[in-house]
Amino acid sequence: MTSPAPDPMAAFPFIGGRPCLNFVATLGRRHGGTPFERLPEPAALARWIDEAGLSATGDDETVRVTEAELTYARTLREALYRLVRAAMDGDEPDPADVTQVNEAAARPDLAPQLGEPDGGPGTPLRWTATDPGPAALATVARDAVLLVTSPLSARVKECENPGCSLLFLDDSQARRRRWCSMDRCGNLAKVAGYRSRSRAAATR
Repeated sequence: MTSPAPDPMAAFPFIGGRPCLNFVATLGRRHGGTPFERLPEPAALARWIDEAGLSATGDDETVRVTEAELTYARTLREALYRLVRAAMDGDEPDPADVTQVNEAAARPDLAPQLGEPDGGPGTPLRWTATDPGPAALATVARDAVLLVTSPLSARVKECENPGCSLLFLDDSQARRRRWCSMDRCGNLAKVAGYRSRSRAAATR
């Protein structure tokens, strides 16, 4: 039986706490089974860029992504994942991954601009770029470089749900966060624990 085709409109998890970790999460279920590709087509990458707040287009525009840019984005994503995992495990990163991430981070990224006043308090922020798609990915790559070279890298964890592979920045005060999200894996673990205790009590 073949797996169903990925839904290009599937919801993206934005619970990593950093743009690079949220981008890595566009490939789900990395451990065992069939990984879940959340970027099956260029339009899905364009939607991720928009929902991640990295769009440099106008309010009524959508960033345009080509097939070649999608292939590049997926390759960069996996290099970012391996780079972060190496930092988490205290290992030396693969030189090829370092080269790829550095090259991506060296590209022109998104430039912050002051937006037109909209009647609310403060001045709105908008992004601009000559080439919005690659600029968004350059911004993600720079975020990864800054993360793995900072003390924050010690706070990056993987969700303890065996069926989940999402990485997140543990910003909890006690640094004891175990799940990518209580709404996702945390509640599943609670339910599983409750059922296990109930079955054990029933057999006594």
